Amino acid sequence: MANEIILLNISGQDKPGLTSSLTSVLAQYGAKVLDIGQANIHDTLSLGILFEIQSGANSAAVLKDLLFKSYELGIKAKFTPITLENYEKWVSLQGKDRYIITILGEKLSAEQISKVTHVISEKNLNIDAITRLTGRTSLVKKDEYPRASIQLSIRGKIDNKAEFTEKFMKISHDLDVDIAFQEDNIYRRNRRLVCFDMDSTLIQTEVIDELAELAGVGDEVRAITEAAMQGEIDFKESFISRMKLLKGLKEEVLHEVAINLPITKGAIRLIETLKNYGFKTAILSGGFTYFGHYLQKELGIDYVYANQLEIKDGALTGGYLGEIVDGNKKAEFLKEIAEKEGINISQTIAVGDGANDLPMLNLAGLGIAFHAKPTVKDNAQSSISSIGLDGVLYLLGYHDRHIDLLE
Repeated sequence: MANEIILLNISGQDKPGLTSSLTSVLAQYGAKVLDIGQANIHDTLSLGILFEIQSGANSAAVLKDLLFKSYELGIKAKFTPITLENYEKWVSLQGKDRYIITILGEKLSAEQISKVTHVISEKNLNIDAITRLTGRTSLVKKDEYPRASIQLSIRGKIDNKAEFTEKFMKISHDLDVDIAFQEDNIYRRNRRLVCFDMDSTLIQTEVIDELAELAGVGDEVRAITEAAMQGEIDFKESFISRMKLLKGLKEEVLHEVAINLPITKGAIRLIETLKNYGFKTAILSGGFTYFGHYLQKELGIDYVYANQLEIKDGALTGGYLGEIVDGNKKAEFLKEIAEKEGINISQTIAVGDGANDLPMLNLAGLGIAFHAKPTVKDNAQSSISSIGLDGVLYLLGYHDRHIDLLE
């Protein structure tokens, strides 16, 4: 005797034992569950069970008993027959490529979600699941740090990924929302190393500009810094020029600057979470080891690579020790740390804001431009501009409950 394939859709108020009760009915008739999925929004359940049952008396009886059980539970049941052809077509989709799209913002609007999902539908891609990653938001109490994130799991063939991401970048620019696009592969689920730029990433300042201000050469140094970050002049050339202008600055000034470094919103939450989940962390900076080591101690960072100031007789000489840490050197250090820790380069993440961060952002398995200059955002894999540094956790797929349980 032939079998029937039936999709059972349940909706109504969630309550304990509901899934158990329905699957017990299916079990009585020897039904085979082909797929099952559940979502719960504001205590309202949406449950789907795709099952196979022997045609005839069994199928009629199971539908009747499911309807009766649904009535008892105070929920609505809907049955949809599925043809074997449609079922096999659905099965064949499981070999398709999978991707993750993460949407981030202080708040998410229907328009933002609509625009993103329209791009997905244009490419004939299927959304398998939508997951909210941030906690529930009160409409009465003011949130001191508003943030919202949802994750879309999609499936299908993308012929032109560049065109796909360009459309997301335009939505991001027009609607002030961050949209990250990643392949959903084994590396994406097993990141192990996160490397940070320091100035304007881990901290909300450019230390060299602060030192210059205290040395009375603020305007000159800020102009050179900005040109370097925009990629208008070579980083090494800009570094040497700025260092010369700092000659004579007293060493005690460095300590005062260090203890007052403004740590970026979300940085402590991010790094504590990463440490608790076994990640290695590193500062790879075109700034200075003096401040990198201070942050290493404060935040518990594993590695620090930066430039070393030359100090003689308690003052800066205007020179430096060792090689200049520029963009290419940052990428070399990222690779070196990964090899030392036995981590595949695809399992690494790099976060930065300036043009000198692009080599490491493009080398890492996931490169994130954080509140970055336009040229950097345009050339990075992903970007975060709407919320704090802990937005990185949502790109990794962490839900607030995974984070808050550690706090």
